Amino acid sequence: MPIALLPDRAVIAIAGEDAMSFLQGVVTCNIETLEPGEARLGGLLTPQGKILFDFLIWRSGDGFRLDCPAEQAPALAKRLTLYRLRAKVTIAVDPTLGLAAAWDGAEATSETERLRDGRLPALGERLVFAEGAFSADATEADYHAHRIALGIPEGGRDFTYGDAFPHEALMDQLGGVDFKKGCYVGQEVVSRMQHRCTARTRIVPVISRDGEAVTSGADVTAGPRGLGTIGSVSGARGLAMLRLDRLADAVAAGEPVRAGAAILGVEKPSFATFAFPEVTPAG
Repeated sequence: MPIALLPDRAVIAIAGEDAMSFLQGVVTCNIETLEPGEARLGGLLTPQGKILFDFLIWRSGDGFRLDCPAEQAPALAKRLTLYRLRAKVTIAVDPTLGLAAAWDGAEATSETERLRDGRLPALGERLVFAEGAFSADATEADYHAHRIALGIPEGGRDFTYGDAFPHEALMDQLGGVDFKKGCYVGQEVVSRMQHRCTARTRIVPVISRDGEAVTSGADVTAGPRGLGTIGSVSGARGLAMLRLDRLADAVAAGEPVRAGAAILGVEKPSFATFAFPEVTPAG
């Protein structure tokens, strides 16, 4: 029942009487349907529909909080402030709060704010606590191994900010995009991809069949075809952003999927609803 500190994450506080309507008009997820105790995946996109920032968002008192990569937090707060215009909203990084992840029924102290991770039940919970007042029995690497095993991408590790569409990062599969709520930054492009089913690239789990460690950044190939690149890794497992149409061609041609000398198994995430080639299971 592990709990892992997440020192590479930070909290942004958003408050004010216009906070809900402001966020609803700029981010990808639906703020109005956000349930108490839920941390929901969301993103802020370029006007061309690519992900600038990804985060988890939850209700906190009369406002909201965002859980985002610590190195991205100042830039995200600044970008949100640019969109604020005349809305009555305050936006600030909160350095007094820390974050942790708990899964498999882990217990935490009563002083900790517990939030279920809205991306996938098996991910467990996000814990919010006063900095310096928390201890853990697992490592950050343990959390990422858990995340990778479940097929959950993370920005900056599995895709490059400013270069990936929400569909490619599985935001449409993990509750991070609402296709009915109306306009937000980049909405037209994302909606067109959804309705035309034009997302050919997806982040999916891979595993080395010989059990050796896979390498982040390695090119994934099949015969003469370049399929994509491996992102975050944990031992023999990793996540890779792959062209699924090229993967299907490789499967049809009987060509093994490789990263360097390693032969890879490729898996469809358990939660995924998109079409996926009939490949041999990785396990």
